[in-house]
Amino acid sequence: MKRLPVFALVLTGLALAGLGCTPKNEPAAPPAPKVAAVPLTLPVIAPGPMWELKDLNGKVVKSSDFAGKVVVVDLWATWCAPCKEEIPGYISLVKKYGAEGLVIVGISLDQAGVETVKAFAAKNAMNYPVVMMEERAMAAFGDVEAIPTTFLIDRTGQVRDRKVGAEPTAEYEKKILALLR
Repeated sequence: MKRLPVFALVLTGLALAGLGCTPKNEPAAPPAPKVAAVPLTLPVIAPGPMWELKDLNGKVVKSSDFAGKVVVVDLWATWCAPCKEEIPGYISLVKKYGAEGLVIVGISLDQAGVETVKAFAAKNAMNYPVVMMEERAMAAFGDVEAIPTTFLIDRTGQVRDRKVGAEPTAEYEKKILALLR
């Protein structure tokens, strides 16, 4: 009795089991269907804060100016490292989704004054409204323990997310998209 080499036995076994390469003239099996991603749902947290503040040129800007938009309200300062880290992401999000109704508003808590913030905004090419916080308006935002503190407000004026600290742009973008689309 002749013995087959082990290699031949393995190939024969694979062929019989249906495993191995697909011949060139036969189509490959279709890929497994992809599982649909579960859409992100954000709960309603509270009504959006109502505020009226001056921008860097002294013009009054009100929360009501953004009715019907998805609004990111970012409380920040020029001296805050995590705040500064998020700004390039906000700039890109405005470029990407501004036409779909996204508005980002930066509310500066800087004590150094409007000229410091204006220079910072120009240097960083901030493409969204920046306003200066006033003490009388601070109560509208509740307890702000740290900055950045950011509110995500839906088109109906409801806060749907409140974050304290920085968050990667790609992660925050998912939340924004849940409200834009």
